[in-house]
Amino acid sequence: MSKSFQKQVMRTSNARAKNVLATLFISLSAVSANAFADTSLSIEPYKATYTAYKWGDDVGQASIELSQLGEEKYSLIYTSKVSKFFLSDKRSEHSIFLIQGDNIVPSEYYYSRSGTGPDKSLEVSFSHQGNGKITVDNGNAFEWDGEFDNQIYRLDLAKQLAKGETSLTYDFINYRGQRRQYGVEVVDNETLKLPYGDLKTVKVKLIRDSRKRETFAWFAPSLDYALVRLQQFKEGEEQGDIKLKAFETL
Repeated sequence: MSKSFQKQVMRTSNARAKNVLATLFISLSAVSANAFADTSLSIEPYKATYTAYKWGDDVGQASIELSQLGEEKYSLIYTSKVSKFFLSDKRSEHSIFLIQGDNIVPSEYYYSRSGTGPDKSLEVSFSHQGNGKITVDNGNAFEWDGEFDNQIYRLDLAKQLAKGETSLTYDFINYRGQRRQYGVEVVDNETLKLPYGDLKTVKVKLIRDSRKRETFAWFAPSLDYALVRLQQFKEGEEQGDIKLKAFETL
């Protein structure tokens, strides 16, 4: 085998493994989160910790923390750190938002990623003055038409699951500063064995434009519909599996 061919094989393998780590935790931020004590917008602050698995191995962990900053102001922070062989991926998302009546109102969103490959960051601000405006630090700007940020639409998802809804659609600004729409469909009720323990769950499927990827998530009614497991497939091959390890109310 020639040296040039060996280098090409190594570059291909590295890129594939790197994409696995990246898509695993992008998916977590795309379906994770939250805690509603009932079907109203009364939020229960909490912290959840997850173990990530790939190829049967523990490759890292992630966490979600929801806290109250003021009478109507809240913070939702997601962090993850994973590594496999000599590859690594560390990222965070931070949403600041308001609860006004029955409405979840985005205010600020921050994203950062570091590790193997180029570092990335993004800031998004939501102005509610006049007709409303969304400003992204990459130069994008949109009229605000009720879109959420990349995380907080899932706060409403937990509320709707608690009400028994089975099919939902959300418009939001993703971690790249782009407008996106996802659908969510309930597909089953299952009892899972997790590092945290056995839990009865609602299983949902994330519906998006790409047909190559399938993402499933499990939410536990006994934990106010917090995310307890996430599993992603690409072209039929499992990309990763994330399971709840610890959960505490704050």
